[in-house]
Order: sequence, then C-alpha cells, then structure tokens
Amino acid sequence: MSRHRNVRGYNYDEDFEDDDVYGQSVEDDYCISPSTAQFIYSRRDKPATFAEPLEEEYGCEARLNSCLDQMREVLAESVPEQTMVQAVLDSKFDVQKALDLVLSQGSKQNVKTKNEDTVIVGKTTKGKTRDSQSARMESEIVPKVTKMTVSGKKQSMGFEVPCVIAEENGHPNTPQKGLLTEDAAIASGVLEAASKSALSPQVVQVSEEQNTVPTPVKKSSKTKPQIDVKAELEKRQGGKQLINLVVIGHVDAGKSTLMGHLLYLLGNVNKRTMHKYEQESKKAGKASFAYAWVLDETGEERERGVTMDVGMTKFETKTKVITLMDAPGHKDFIPNMITGAAQADVAILVVDASRGEFEAGFETGGQTREHGLLVRSLGVTQLAVAVNKMDQVNWQQERFQEITSKLGQFLKQAGFKESDVAYVPTSGLGGENLVTRGQSSDLTQWYKGKCLLEQIDSFKPPQRSVDKPFRLCVADVFKDQGSGFCVTGKIEAGYIQVGERLLAMPPNETCTAKGITLHDEPVDWAAAGDHVSLTLTGMDIIKINVGCVFCDPKEPIKVCTRFRARVLIFNIEVPITKGFPVLLHYQTISEPATIKRLLSVLHKSTGEVTKKKPKFLTKGQNALIELQTQRPVALELYKDFKELGRFMLRYSGSTIAAGVVTEIKE
Repeated sequence: MSRHRNVRGYNYDEDFEDDDVYGQSVEDDYCISPSTAQFIYSRRDKPATFAEPLEEEYGCEARLNSCLDQMREVLAESVPEQTMVQAVLDSKFDVQKALDLVLSQGSKQNVKTKNEDTVIVGKTTKGKTRDSQSARMESEIVPKVTKMTVSGKKQSMGFEVPCVIAEENGHPNTPQKGLLTEDAAIASGVLEAASKSALSPQVVQVSEEQNTVPTPVKKSSKTKPQIDVKAELEKRQGGKQLINLVVIGHVDAGKSTLMGHLLYLLGNVNKRTMHKYEQESKKAGKASFAYAWVLDETGEERERGVTMDVGMTKFETKTKVITLMDAPGHKDFIPNMITGAAQADVAILVVDASRGEFEAGFETGGQTREHGLLVRSLGVTQLAVAVNKMDQVNWQQERFQEITSKLGQFLKQAGFKESDVAYVPTSGLGGENLVTRGQSSDLTQWYKGKCLLEQIDSFKPPQRSVDKPFRLCVADVFKDQGSGFCVTGKIEAGYIQVGERLLAMPPNETCTAKGITLHDEPVDWAAAGDHVSLTLTGMDIIKINVGCVFCDPKEPIKVCTRFRARVLIFNIEVPITKGFPVLLHYQTISEPATIKRLLSVLHKSTGEVTKKKPKFLTKGQNALIELQTQRPVALELYKDFKELGRFMLRYSGSTIAAGVVTEIKE
C-alpha cells in the first residue's frame, strides 16, 4: 500500500497517542536475565566519552544533508543553499516547516516588491518600499516560489500571479489576460514536483480569483519530439531487418529439437545449460529430448514430451534479427498454434522423413496439411520445408524427392507460389545441415543447396505498416513488480513511444505506456512487427484480457458483435447452414460465434456472386456470410489492415474455414 501515500513527508507522530507505543521500540528491561544484564551496554549508565560530540556532529550533518536533498527536489535551484540551511536549522530539521518558512518568505517578498514587478499593469498598491538592493537580493532568493494556502487539514498548493496577491491584501487590482510570466510558469513546475515528492498528499490547484489567467498546461506526451520511425528502424540492430518466424508441423516431427539445436549451435544456449538439460533429460528417461528442452520450458511440456504453448526466443543471422516462435504440433493445441501463426511473417514447416511418419502427418487427420493451410490463410507467403530426421533414412535422395513432390502439389493448392517454397534436408538431433552445410558424404553427393540458417537468412522481410494508426493485440497480461501491469503482444501497425496515451478496446479504457521492453531490453520506442512488453499505468488489470487491442485514442479500432466476411470453406463433412455454431479464432482471441446468415456463394477466382442466399455451404466453396459473436470483439476491415482483417473458423476440433472481414455492423 506504500505507493498510495507519500511516505517521505508523512508525519508519523500523529499516529501515536501518548500511551500508544505500538510500532515504537521500547526498552523492555524486564525480559533480560540478571546474568545477561551485566554484558549489556547502556548509554545512560556510562559517562559520556569524547566520541559522542563527534557522533552528534556527524548525525546533524547527515540529517541536514537529507533535509536539503528533499528541499532541492521541491525548490530545485531557485533558492540559495544558505537560505535553505538557515530554514532547516530554524525549523529543527523539520522539512515541512522549513519549506513553509522559505515559501512564506517568498510570498512576503512578492508582496513587498510588487511596485517593481513588471507583470502588474494598472494601479500600484500602497506599501512600504525597501531600498532596491535588498529588494533585489530577496527576489533572487525566492523569485520562483509561490504561496502555500492551507484549508482545513488538507494542504493544497497553488500559484498566484502577483496581481492576485495584491487583490487578496485588500487592494483590488484588475487581473490582466496573459500575464503569466516565466517565473509563474516555473513555479507551476516546482509545485508539480512538490506534490509528487516531499510534501504530504496535495493537489495542485489554481485559486478561484485567477480564472482569467491562462494556466500552464502540463506537458503532454504529444509535445515529445516525433521520431522518424523508418530511418530509426533501418539504423536499429546494426541495420539488420526484423522477421517473425513460426515453426510448424505434425506432432513429433522434431520441431523443438531442430530449433533448440540450431540455437545451441548459434551460441544462444551456453554449454553449461545444455549439459544440465542433457543430464536432466537422461534422468527423466528422455535423453533425445535435451535440445527440445531449450524451447519447452514448462514442467508439463517436458514431462509429456509435447510442446503445448508457443515458445518465443530471438536469434540473429548475418542480415536478419529473427523472433522465433515454436508452435505446438498436437491437434489439441491448434488454438495456441493459430495464435503463434497469426503473429508470424514467415514459417518453417517441419516434416518427418521416417517411413510411415511422414504419411501419418500428411494423410487426413495429420497436422502437416492443416498447419500448411492455416499459415497460408493467416497471411504467411514464404515457407521453408525442413525435411527432418533424414539421417534415419540414410540421406536417401529418393525419399527426399518423394516427400517434396507430394508436399509441393499440396502447398500449390493451398496458395503458396513455387518460388516462395524451399526444401532443406536436415537432422535436428544430429545437427546436420542446420548452421553449416552438411558434411555427410551421403548428403553432399546429391544436395548442393543452402543449409537451414542460410535459408532463414534469405527470407524477404514484409512491408511494415508503420504509417498506419497504432495497433497491438494482447497475447498475455501479467502483474509486474512495480506499479501498473504488463501486456505482451506484437505491434501490428504504427509505432509507440514511452509516455504515450493508449486506448484499450473493447473495454474502452485509456492508460499510459510507462515503459517498453523489446527482447528483454528497455527501449524508448517500438514499431510495427516488434514483439514487445508494455508496462501500463492508469488502468485496472481486471479490465484487460488476452485478445484486447490497444490503439491510438484519436483513431480507435472498431468494436462489434456482428460482421460480414468472405470465407473459404475447407474439407468439411457436415454442410454449413444458418445458425451453425463455430469458434472464431482472430489474432490471439478465440470467441464462440454463430453463423447468422448465408448471403451468397462467390466465384473462386473472380469473386462474382454465383448464387444468392444459399441454403447451405459445402467444402471448397467461397461465400459471403454474416457472423455474430457472444461478446464484442475489436476488428478491422481487411482492405484497411490486412494483418487485422483475417480470422479462422473451427468446429469440433478441426478448422472448417478461413476468412477476411469485409463489413462491420455497428
């Protein structure tokens, strides 16, 4: 609770009555046995030694410095140190009284020197005038500090232009518009600092008499120097471009082991940690899972030997900075995989080359097909196919060609261009052809292509929507050590700087970005494509859920429960009819929804309406439908924000359609 009150300026003496000793140290001599008492040093029993005056002197000096530090926080450099020292000594080291003393001196001085004050226009008031030298000296002492008013128990501070002070003293003086001098502006800054630091809870207030005087506006985040994001992005990371990479494939294809070994070979995992993983995995009876443990960090994932959530890490190649997302392959965790794929720019599809294993993953019910369709529907256009476990088939060229021909046909149907798909033979456990080209004679005699790292490095970075309004989809919410809370997610569009105001939708609440963390390092700004962690204040953590979207308050994202979309129906067994219940997967959110209307069936290539108001939809059809969600969701039109206009529909554990938002119903 300490953050809710100002501890430094709190007067604890008021909390204790004369007889109340709770929380204060009490000399309870009655607890000491006579045998112990003889060894206890008591200052009262011993005569004062020569060291005591020194101790007191040093104690006083320390207290004086402490008081001066607190006063400087409030008054900055506006008051000479000698004046502050005198005030502290006069008030017997009470910071509050010392401040009152200095400030009251300042207000008296303001009244006495008002005849010389150039701010006042109009009548001069009757008052004693001192000689100009002493007046100047005192105005130097307190030129920028203002009077404190006390009303009841609550102290409040306000700044007053000298003409107002004159009016209060019984000399009516017409306040002039625009009379706020630099001194008054600085004073307001001083008071703002005061209210935050050494004084007990106070409110910065402007007295009622000066309604016509413009108040200095608190410096808003908008006055921050606007950065040239595109230029800064090129400079960042030594000119390396950022790419978000997701690793997908059937369960047990070796995704985590492949990427874990790649990270180890790149030096992102040290030998000591790797040795620990090897020992622990041997103990658990899963010796071959050591590299997978680099990315599978939770106990349950390691125990079951299956990736369950999207593991995220970062590594660098010659020309790129890669944010790696290791997606789960098990069909029970496809919602998590969709979350990872929705944040990716490019993908690696890992397939198992062993006899029978590739077929199991590729045939109906396997995850290889579904994952391929999903990433294409979510906007991934570049794909590297890692044909893993090639060492188990002795690096046979025939097996490699058989797999590439089957996959190539399917991926072409899914919508990938042949030029955007590359095939790399690898061995995740052996580490062959990952970071350097394969040395095995069985491989080198027929494969002359790139290794996996070179293939990743050759991916083309996508266009970032830096010029569009800020959008960030929340992937996780957690409480941090300090004040406020943290949200993580990928910035889909725009950019953000520390101190900016943000609007969260659907809750429709505003907050301030207190800090930005990119790859575990604090930064001043971040732009589209970055996976960031934002520290937010001014908002309750209860109101934010995974799937909320943070946006620019001036250009908020649309929120709705009904929208129209163009969908492509996948292989389904049951035809889709009006009222069909589905699960809507959009960015990081999964929301129950119902198909309210079937509007029309469209031609696949031209998009022309071939049939209006169909009774049902079957596999392979392209259609326009209207969906209704149970709770409001924040959406964008596909034509405005491609990243935020795509979604997936699932039903009873399988993906039935992919779609794009065409119209939002308010």
